[in-house]
Amino acid sequence: MARNRTPVTTLTLAALLSACSGGGGGSTTSATVTPTPTPAATTAGCSLRDRQDWAAAQLREWYLFPDTLPAALDPTAYSTVGDYVDALTATARSQRKDRYFTYLTSIASEDAFYASGASAGFGFRLSYDSTARRVFIAETFEGTAASAAGIDRGAEIVAIGTSAGDLRTVDAIIAAQGTAGVTTALGPNTTGIARLLRITDSSGTRDVTLAKTDYALTPVSSRYGAQIITDGGQQIGYINLRSFISTADPALRAAFARFKTAGISTVIVDVRYNGGGLVSIAELMANLLGGARSGSDVIDYTTFRPEKSASNVTAFFAPQPQSIAPTRIAFIGTGGTASASELVIAQAIPYFHANAALIGTNTYGKPVGQIALDRAQCDDRLRVIAFALQNAARQGAYYDGLASIVEASCQASDDLTHPLGDPQEASTRAALNYLAGKSCPAIAAGTQGTLALRASATTRELLTPERPDTTQREVPGAF
Repeated sequence: MARNRTPVTTLTLAALLSACSGGGGGSTTSATVTPTPTPAATTAGCSLRDRQDWAAAQLREWYLFPDTLPAALDPTAYSTVGDYVDALTATARSQRKDRYFTYLTSIASEDAFYASGASAGFGFRLSYDSTARRVFIAETFEGTAASAAGIDRGAEIVAIGTSAGDLRTVDAIIAAQGTAGVTTALGPNTTGIARLLRITDSSGTRDVTLAKTDYALTPVSSRYGAQIITDGGQQIGYINLRSFISTADPALRAAFARFKTAGISTVIVDVRYNGGGLVSIAELMANLLGGARSGSDVIDYTTFRPEKSASNVTAFFAPQPQSIAPTRIAFIGTGGTASASELVIAQAIPYFHANAALIGTNTYGKPVGQIALDRAQCDDRLRVIAFALQNAARQGAYYDGLASIVEASCQASDDLTHPLGDPQEASTRAALNYLAGKSCPAIAAGTQGTLALRASATTRELLTPERPDTTQREVPGAF
């Protein structure tokens, strides 16, 4: 999440970027810009040891859990800055407070993503069945290589190779190397990387060669992202947001303007795969849902460690011209729902109580946020967990997911046999039933340690590399 339109993964304050790193630099809006690589160690101040020492100093100044940092840790045993940061934050990670939320990334690539969703890849989102060793398409993004090839939700990738001569089945890859073998087989997210994929879907089985291309993520799908569903004689607004990036602003406003014109009073907010993004967009969504709120009502509290309390922020509602005043909201979530997505759900609880429900499965559990600290000459941006998030009722610390604090919930599966937003898709159907006042089994609160999509007979998870790039952190499962 990021605040004040400054590109960040969780919350980033523009003032912090300026005060601590000499500014965050300009954001690119081109989907075809190739991110600037990290400079070689010969760049002044950019040796491995220089960068490690800088990262450690930022953590000691800003980390939300300073008592968990080792008193001293020799960086010479670590071959990358990322490995050293992981070692410094290992204690907080063992306490489930920082599950690799603190990390080093590229300023250029992150700016490109948050400004316009710029990325490179095939353009689909993958989930896998951990029991049967199968990989499925959970979603395909518009304007991408996968979309052009007719590959869509529900299709299965049964084999991967660079050519027919080295095609390997997904079953064999996972059996030999685990799911990391699948991410390796798909190759890096670099423009021009091509793979031969054997695809099975309702049309049969075929081999497709796809090359990774630059594309801009459409945050609200042009196919199903915003629609009005008629069910039981009632009109329900449905909005599916893929990521909280800057380009979501006009799309969200347009969707809610349509809802307002139609007199919509019940809404489905589908963030089942949404890993987070800019807090400014999360607060926009809260405001678009907050037509009944006043300017003295709190959206959220951002709280830093005591010696950094001057940076604390309280966000208040500011209803927009497109805002609606719903009476009931159904939020569709999964283990892939994290960060800014969880903030949008949590902020509704004190005002809607049991009239705002979590539908699907428990969420990831990320009630903390990062600031962005830049070392521009090295293209280094350090994401540091620096603050906690709470709703107006001061509810936070939902490290085990939102099922621990929501007042209403309905368990449902992520149904790949139907399109997202289809009234017959299992989670959408459960949301419609909840809005109609029908009873449902509640989601069990408990530990949610992975980006899991819990289904009744199967456990599927979004396929995520051990070290995801910016896109894969905010759009889990993206390749």
